Amino acid sequence: MAKFFIDRPIFAWVIALFIMVMGAVSITQLPIAQYPPVAPPSIVISATYPGASAQTLEDSVLSIIEQEMNGSPGLIYMEAVAQANGTGQITLSFQPGTNADLAQVDVQNRLSRATPRLPSAVTQQGVRVEKARSNFLLFAILSSDDPAWDPVALGDFAARSVLPEIQRLPGVGQAQLFGTERAMRIWIDPARLLGLNLSAAEVTAAIRAQNAQVSAGEIGALPNVAGQGIAATVVVNGQLASVEQFGQVVLRANADGSTVRLKDVARIELGAQTYATSARLNGKPSTGIGVQLAPTGNAMATAKAVRAKMTELERFFPKGMKWAIPYDSSRFVDISIRQVAETLLEAVALVFLVMFLFLQDWRYTIIPTLVVPVALLGTFATLLAMGFSINVLTMFGMVLVIGIVVDDAIVVVENVERIMSEEGLPPLQATRKAMGQISGAIIGVTVVLISVFVPLAFFSGSVGNIYRQFAAVMGVSIAFSAFMALSLTPALCATLLKPVEAGHHHAKTGFFGGFNRGFSRTAKGYEGVVARILPRAARYLVIYVAIVAGAAVVYLRLPTSFLPNEDQGTLLVNVQLPPGATQARALDVMQQVEGFMLKQPEVQSMVGVLGFSFSGQGQNAALAFVTLKDWAERRAPGSSAQDVAGRAFGALMGIRDAFIFPLSPPAIPELGSSSGFSFRLQDRAGLGRDALLAARNQLLGAASKSPILTQVRPDGLEDAPQLQLDIDRDKANALGVGFDAINAVISTALGSAYVNDFPSAGRLQRVVVQADAPARMQPDDLLRLSVSNNKGQAVPLSAFASTRWITGPMQTVRYNGYPSMRISGSAAAGQSTGAAMMEMERLAAQLPQGFGFEWTGLSREEKIAGSQAVVLYAFAILSVFLCLAALYESWSIPLAVVLGGAVGVVGVLLATLTRGYANDIYFQVGLITIIGLSAKNAILIIEFAKDLQAQGKGVIEAALAAAHLRFRPIVMTSMAFTLGVLPLAISTGAGSASQRAIGTGVIGGILSGTALAVLFVPVFFVVVRGLFKDSPRQQQIHAEQAAHMGVHSDD
Repeated sequence: MAKFFIDRPIFAWVIALFIMVMGAVSITQLPIAQYPPVAPPSIVISATYPGASAQTLEDSVLSIIEQEMNGSPGLIYMEAVAQANGTGQITLSFQPGTNADLAQVDVQNRLSRATPRLPSAVTQQGVRVEKARSNFLLFAILSSDDPAWDPVALGDFAARSVLPEIQRLPGVGQAQLFGTERAMRIWIDPARLLGLNLSAAEVTAAIRAQNAQVSAGEIGALPNVAGQGIAATVVVNGQLASVEQFGQVVLRANADGSTVRLKDVARIELGAQTYATSARLNGKPSTGIGVQLAPTGNAMATAKAVRAKMTELERFFPKGMKWAIPYDSSRFVDISIRQVAETLLEAVALVFLVMFLFLQDWRYTIIPTLVVPVALLGTFATLLAMGFSINVLTMFGMVLVIGIVVDDAIVVVENVERIMSEEGLPPLQATRKAMGQISGAIIGVTVVLISVFVPLAFFSGSVGNIYRQFAAVMGVSIAFSAFMALSLTPALCATLLKPVEAGHHHAKTGFFGGFNRGFSRTAKGYEGVVARILPRAARYLVIYVAIVAGAAVVYLRLPTSFLPNEDQGTLLVNVQLPPGATQARALDVMQQVEGFMLKQPEVQSMVGVLGFSFSGQGQNAALAFVTLKDWAERRAPGSSAQDVAGRAFGALMGIRDAFIFPLSPPAIPELGSSSGFSFRLQDRAGLGRDALLAARNQLLGAASKSPILTQVRPDGLEDAPQLQLDIDRDKANALGVGFDAINAVISTALGSAYVNDFPSAGRLQRVVVQADAPARMQPDDLLRLSVSNNKGQAVPLSAFASTRWITGPMQTVRYNGYPSMRISGSAAAGQSTGAAMMEMERLAAQLPQGFGFEWTGLSREEKIAGSQAVVLYAFAILSVFLCLAALYESWSIPLAVVLGGAVGVVGVLLATLTRGYANDIYFQVGLITIIGLSAKNAILIIEFAKDLQAQGKGVIEAALAAAHLRFRPIVMTSMAFTLGVLPLAISTGAGSASQRAIGTGVIGGILSGTALAVLFVPVFFVVVRGLFKDSPRQQQIHAEQAAHMGVHSDD
């Protein structure tokens, strides 16, 4: 192949240019994301049951739907959460790779089987099925200077003119309004109703009857009488449209001609549809829209589309209204991809410098450098074909692979130059001879390196998805670089290089002369050491065994984790008030949080949401999204997101009325709402809520004493005082009051009844009946409500009912169908999440019989990833061994290579341990890369040693000669690789935690790998070849290969 391209350099150029053009086009087409789709696709079912308690909602709605969902194809786990405000959600998580659209259809079909069994109030509100990620991509906030635009007016405007536009954008899964649209609120006065002998049920019936659409037909419709001249549609004003018209609704017409109208018993206003959630921007009331990404959505493109849409809509905003996007998590994606792209360019520059230092001629240096853009652009084209995205992981793969990509080309150029200077051949002949010698080595190295990364691609789950990104980039880049080394590089060598007289190599003056003399001294010293070691090879194997044993101990000591925590430039603040606290108290706490946060020098803006938090919904819950200033402005120590969160945690602990947790967002936002672990304690034996609560408190008590854990907290709403209404059914029946009438009155007066809709400015909005605020504040108010009996008389509830205080759940959680408690927490400083999870499992094992636990979200993935790691390394080493055995037609030679592959591992472990990093996914990818690179260095030596041995040299002599020949290219490629990865290891700013994690291990590995490989690989070769002799057939094969390579014993 190389011979073909040496004779046709233009052909080689054409292929390279083709690859580059395709790659350049692909870059513009590839989506940009932070991570590949790692989280399991999830479908969310939402139901509303106005006025229902959490327990009622769980029993009558969620558990019914949940039973039908069991057995949905690909379902991994499901979590149902019922809130005391009558809203409930079931989140179904499916296997990664499941088609979210098909899963949604299946869920919808199963839901239709459960719908007939649901209460009518739930089906009237509608049960929604949506597919969206659980975390917010961004917040768009509307605010106004005009006092007429209060939050309700802003919310109505947003619901009509902004929300539908955002929902239509590609990539938006769900857009949630933190605010409310308008509704016709009918606030009835129970005292007046009682005086007029009316009940709430009669009010809703009258509205339903008199606010109705009438489809009247037309006059003169066919068949008509002969001579009919016109036909016209008849219009009847059936629906009411204004407060005045609703006030005129007749409740009762008396015999004396007088009437009782709605306005006589109720206060009517155009109010808000719900009062549950409201948003604040930097301390000012406003309306927010939280945008959640669709499972297949692209963060960068969606955020850009939302901004463009808001700019377009701005023209139609009323005077004084402004929009802002104060919280945007895609900012971090953008800047971290940019950082890695900069690192990529730095790496190319550093690799160029290393090559220039060794090759000392710009012609020699430019040839390997040209391979880099071709290989990388080719990889981009392949990524597009494979349906991947440009993300932090694929970019890391590119940086890691630069050092490897130039390797093949360096080996070619170095060999051509050595042959020219030693034998004085002209470039064309020298290139032909060099390619004959090393084509086999290049193919061998390529096969080995690709075979290391291929097993990575076969891993399941979300971890497999992360590995797949690396495997694809590395494998494809290495394949392209090998192809270039066999086509473009030799073509360029034959055409670009100048002839050199024999022996000209070392006669340089100045800096390069000094470097060459220094390097020759080092090489001579190295050869002397190897010459002393080889006769006593067996002894040195003992040292090797000791090193490997040390590595194993260090590996077991390494803390484990999933991904390093990044400073993403945002913080979340979860605010939890005591059970039963009102929104006024939550607002007071929120103002204190705003007061502290907005004074911090690192904070840019803060969005607060009342009535909604990651723990649950209710008056006592609130959540804040804090955006920090740009990373460039936060260079000072102590100004990272983690530091700000720590400071805020300390300062806000002083607020008496609430638990306040400032949290860093997790590394992968879709897998949970905060960093740390997510634990679910389950009642497996049906022991009841009290037993579950006691078990949870026992677990939290034990966790608070553990030095390994910190911030372990119940992730949810605590039980709260509830008012129990006891109805004496016998008395009620004696008074002629039916239970359905009692139900209707209580649910209307306290819970609100959605009667029907009315037309309002081109949109149908709800008509809602509820008792006026003063009539539902105290327990006595409840007993004053009246119910109509079968004689049409009004009977007060106090005649047959009494009230008492109890404690009941504000939120119930079911995980995989079992009643559960959510618990979150983090590892203490200096401890890893892996250790924290083991500690939680140990504590959970001490609980009474009948309680189980499961991990969810990121913790579940970490658990799966941990168990896969060892299999991964075993596969990598096995695939290297098998590929080499096939290549060299020998079982013994690959053994020497595999032993050489292990020496780099020590460096990875020591570097990771020294810098205090953990055994996470980046560490594992680094380790695999190093196994491949160490094997590559070993191949370069062993390939030559084997050929020299086949020419009849002794084992030790062959090993020495090979070590002498390959020392320079090995040191050079290793230095090129090290400097290529150096920018990763020392990076700062956005996304630097991941870069440092991956860079550190790889640099440690390549330094130890090179230092030990050049000493130990000749030793392995001598020992292995001493123990295993070749059969005559193998000797013949090796001799033929050696002759073909042009390696002769007289070198």
